[in-house]
Amino acid sequence: MAAEAATWDAQWQRTARRVRVPLGFAFAALFLVLARPSATSLLWSLLLVVPGLLLRAYAAGYVRKNAELTQTGPYAYTRNPLYLGSMLVAVGFTAASRQWGLVLLFLVLFLFIYVPVIRSEEAFLRTHFADFDAYAARVPRLLPRFTAALPASAAAEESSTASAFSPEKYRRHREYNSVMGAAALYAALVLLMLWRAHVARG
Repeated sequence: MAAEAATWDAQWQRTARRVRVPLGFAFAALFLVLARPSATSLLWSLLLVVPGLLLRAYAAGYVRKNAELTQTGPYAYTRNPLYLGSMLVAVGFTAASRQWGLVLLFLVLFLFIYVPVIRSEEAFLRTHFADFDAYAARVPRLLPRFTAALPASAAAEESSTASAFSPEKYRRHREYNSVMGAAALYAALVLLMLWRAHVARG
């Protein structure tokens, strides 16, 4: 029974990796159809969207994907700061739509699609980095700690240039695309709000 559950779990992780991008586009299309943004909801959404973008930018300046197990910077607080940042951005935008069904739908998608993807990625890290289990024991998967949890080796180097935020890594990961994407989505929501107001008056 346990073996069957493990097999099903592994299959679902593979499926989640394949479908997350097309489902993301489908959700975005549904979001734009159903959204009823207002100036107030757009302004309030910035309280989540801006910190989410900043967190993603901060994390992108530390990580070296598949090359090393990053444990400094935001990775000393949460093992998945990029996903946490994305979640903040997505919840901010769905809240801006003033359609709470979209917020609930996003949370369901995150639970059934992105959590398995995160677990799949962590399984890869566990097989490639011997100290991953020790890291996972110190640092939570998603919701962050209040204080940094650094290994002794990283704690001594935290203030060094090698372990500091790297603008070059940020550019290499093209994290600025997230900012441009958020700006484009805000522009679309503003236009949608103005169009709906025009239709209501007409």
